[in-house]
Amino acid sequence: METVTLNNGVKMPLIGFGTWALTGRQCEACVAAALEEGYRIIDTAEMYHNEQEVGNAISRCGIARCELFITTKLSNQSNGYDLARKTIDESIKKLGLDYIDLFLVHEAYSEAAGMYRALEEGYRDGRIRAIGISNFTAPRYRKLLERCQVVPAVNQMETHVYLGQEALQETLRSHGTLLEAWAPFTQGKKQIFAEPLLFELGKTYGKTAAQLALRYLVQRGIPVIPKSAHRERMRENLNIFDFSISEQDMDRIRSLDEGTSLFGFWG
Repeated sequence: METVTLNNGVKMPLIGFGTWALTGRQCEACVAAALEEGYRIIDTAEMYHNEQEVGNAISRCGIARCELFITTKLSNQSNGYDLARKTIDESIKKLGLDYIDLFLVHEAYSEAAGMYRALEEGYRDGRIRAIGISNFTAPRYRKLLERCQVVPAVNQMETHVYLGQEALQETLRSHGTLLEAWAPFTQGKKQIFAEPLLFELGKTYGKTAAQLALRYLVQRGIPVIPKSAHRERMRENLNIFDFSISEQDMDRIRSLDEGTSLFGFWG
């Protein structure tokens, strides 16, 4: 598995497994299958209400803890410094871990700065290896930078071929923060698997449209966290490191960018 190095030296795999909308036994089974297939990032969140199930799968996987990279996030239920401190402890306990690899503030809540301060404390005392944010636009990111002491390692944003986030990626890069993609397949908002250009290029490279969509992001240095409940798709999504897209074809894929959120979060 190829990795990227965060601003504090921690290495993070370039592809992970997302668990949004997975609950109960299905969540446990999907996480277990993903780990068996070779995924090492498991991405969860307080908002997903599945940290316990993710933890159950991790506890039974038989993989050394040092090989795993577990991400979770603070939700608006923890909107404030004191609530965030409590949630950090609860998330660690639910996941059955001694530490979290990456802990994010899920959105730019009204008390995001206080929540982030709680993450900074967890980072300093070793309970969190890296901290960051999610769904912070460039202005909100800059505002947080004015108040934080630890520069976010990651900003996890809606990013896919229809919203490439190139300007944001450059802004983040200039301060040492990595852009990570959620919804790399658009969560069904677009028929990305039937996108004619990706389908055409897939024939050239001997890959599927899905693999082209992921490779496009990874080749730009953007980690991705696709989700699937099907083993064959899990395996397919991992199989993107044995080819490279030419610069000409990267530009062709870039032309799909519509510049707007498919989820109505930002223009």
